[in-house]
Order: sequence, then structure tokens, then C-alpha cells
Amino acid sequence: MNVSYYPGCSLDGLAREYGESIEAVSKTLGIELQELPNWTCCGSSSAHVTDDMLAVALPARNLEIADKVGMDLVVPCAACYQRLKAAQKELLAGKAIEGISHKYEGNFGIKHIVDFFWEDVGEKALYEQVRKPLVGLNPVCYYGCLMVRPPKVTDAKNPEDPQPMDDLMKSLGANAKNWSYKTDCCGGNLILTCPDIAKKLIEKLLTMAEEAGANCIVTGCPMCQSNLDTRQKELLQDTGKEYSIPVFYFTELMGLAFGDLSVSKWLSRHMTDPKLLLKQKGLI
Repeated sequence: MNVSYYPGCSLDGLAREYGESIEAVSKTLGIELQELPNWTCCGSSSAHVTDDMLAVALPARNLEIADKVGMDLVVPCAACYQRLKAAQKELLAGKAIEGISHKYEGNFGIKHIVDFFWEDVGEKALYEQVRKPLVGLNPVCYYGCLMVRPPKVTDAKNPEDPQPMDDLMKSLGANAKNWSYKTDCCGGNLILTCPDIAKKLIEKLLTMAEEAGANCIVTGCPMCQSNLDTRQKELLQDTGKEYSIPVFYFTELMGLAFGDLSVSKWLSRHMTDPKLLLKQKGLI
């Protein structure tokens, strides 16, 4: 299976483990990720909060390239996915966008990589690669707000209670827990401008994950993973409440279940150490 792939900027920086685990599990599954040639930043978060034209023009430029490539476009970052989908709506509506001269056909799909793995690759193909079922892991799946909302942009089938990541985790042997906060906001880039607000949102998510009986959180968004993973020690200082909840990218757990030897390298980059939990469950 060959697909066009838009990695986005984060996968070369704070989300390197996400990018590396995506490439590893894709190789195991026989998927060739063909990186979009000459791609550029989608403009999230900087452009869409400062310049309406630039917020559309930057992702539209990448869609212009994808349109010429002509294959479905797979996107791992929730923010990139949301901006690309928003630009697609503008292009399909025939709106003139500065810098875009190509007649946009749009005969390809834009898929977040969670949906791609579950819907296009499928449960059977995933299950066949499992070498180490994730027994003992009780994750809550955290989609965040950008992957599914607003539904008029994302075309999410179930924007209030999405299921693909939950189903994927269950296919790997994990006991995905139900909770009511899977699409709540983590504060996103407010952690840079209004950290007090963001930390309150992060604290609520961590507390609700514990109340749901989870021993870890799974996500497919670099900003969500960063906020939930890196701020737990700060919350201890601010509130006196100690959190020690590992926050995984879903592809890291796919790699663990598939027996990939690079898992330890990915997990070593986390701020909240996930290895203790995995050792307790006999998974590493």
C-alpha cells in the first residue's frame, strides 16, 4: 500500500518519537509512506492566529502539491490535519487563494493517521502483526479537539465520541477505558502564552484519566502529548498533587505490540517515564 505522507514540522522536533514510530510500524505493515515533495509548514499555530490569508495559503500550497501527486494524503499531526482540511474546504468552494494558480481537483482524501490505520489498513492486518499483546495497559484515548472538531471541517463521523483509536488499542490487547474527556482541549499553544489556563485544562484531563481507571493516556497529537507529558512535575509544584501518568503516542504502542526493537529509544524521550509501568506489566 502506497500513500502520500505529510509529516509536518513537529515530527522533526518535539515529536521525533512519533515520526520514528510511524515509519517503523508502517514498514512492518508493508505501507510505503511517500513524503509529499517540497512540503512546507501548514501555518499552525502561528499563521492561523495572525493572518487569515496566510492561514489558508500555507496549507493550500501543500494541497496543490498533493493534488498533482494524486494519492490519498496521510497526516499524523492533529493541527496539520485540521489546517489542511480547512484549506481543502476553501479550495473546493472555488475561492481564490493568493499564490495558488493550479486548478484544484481534490480527487484524493486527507486522513489523520489514526483513521488511516484503522479504516484503510484494518483490524485484521494490525492483529496479524501483534507479537506482544498489551495486556495490563488500561489507556484512555485522547483525541484532543483538532482531530475531530469542528465536524464541518474535519468531516468526523462521531466528533463527540470518536472510536478509531479506542478500537485500535483494543485490537492490540489493551483495555481502553471509556471517559468523557477524549475531545476536550489540553490548552494547545496557550501553554506558551497563558500557561495558567493551559495547566488547569491539563490538570483536569490527568485527574479525569485517573478517575476513569486509566494507567496511561494515548494520543495522536504532538501538542497534546507534549502538554500532558511535560507538565506533570509543574502541576506537583503548583498544586501538591502528584501525577505519574505515561502519555504515549498510539504508534509507540503499536510498535511495542509488534515487537519493534526501537521502542526503548522512543520512550526514553518522554518526560514522564513510561518504562516503570511497562515493566510492571511485563511488556518490556
